[in-house]
Amino acid sequence: MTTVLIDYDSGNLHSAQKAFERMATEVGSGAIHVTADPDVVAKADRIVLPGDGAFPHCRTELLSRTGLGEAITEAVMTRAVPFMGICVGMQMLATTGHEYEPTAGFGWIAGDIRKITPADPKLKIPHMGWNDLVIDNPHPVFAGIETGEHAYFVHSYAMTVTNPAERLAHVDYAGDITAIIGRDNIIGMQFHPEKSQAAGLRMIANFLGWTP
Repeated sequence: MTTVLIDYDSGNLHSAQKAFERMATEVGSGAIHVTADPDVVAKADRIVLPGDGAFPHCRTELLSRTGLGEAITEAVMTRAVPFMGICVGMQMLATTGHEYEPTAGFGWIAGDIRKITPADPKLKIPHMGWNDLVIDNPHPVFAGIETGEHAYFVHSYAMTVTNPAERLAHVDYAGDITAIIGRDNIIGMQFHPEKSQAAGLRMIANFLGWTP
């Protein structure tokens, strides 16, 4: 079994790589590879798409690598390979991002990415730090996870899903902020599970053992 973390120069992969390697060893789920090679992605058993920064930049960087976007899409949508998007990697699952300019996402989970506008003007943007997850819909990746678990966020834009059944968890930041989305073989986390201590590591381990 091989899990690939997509490397497209959009954020520091070091902490994610270490977290996935640690949990892969614990659950015996095989090797973790960091790659931008579409041939490696095409053979992967699981795919993780991280991302930090602005949605348009991340999308452009991903698609600038010949064959990479196509390899990810074929693996996820045709072969039904389990997929996890993290932070902007989650946002790219949406229909459209609205950071700086409208930018098309993969469109795998219908919804839009828009700037966070807290009801309390005292709350700062970006939404940065720890927040309590509220589970909206059950999922195998939540095994051993309950409402109230802490997750670490760093973002200024958030997703509004079209289908409420595809919002799996949210947090309260003077209003609901989508924290986890998913359907079928796809899951996305707005927070950084690799930086979310025990709860984040548990979700990574659950993902590595997930067979949708």
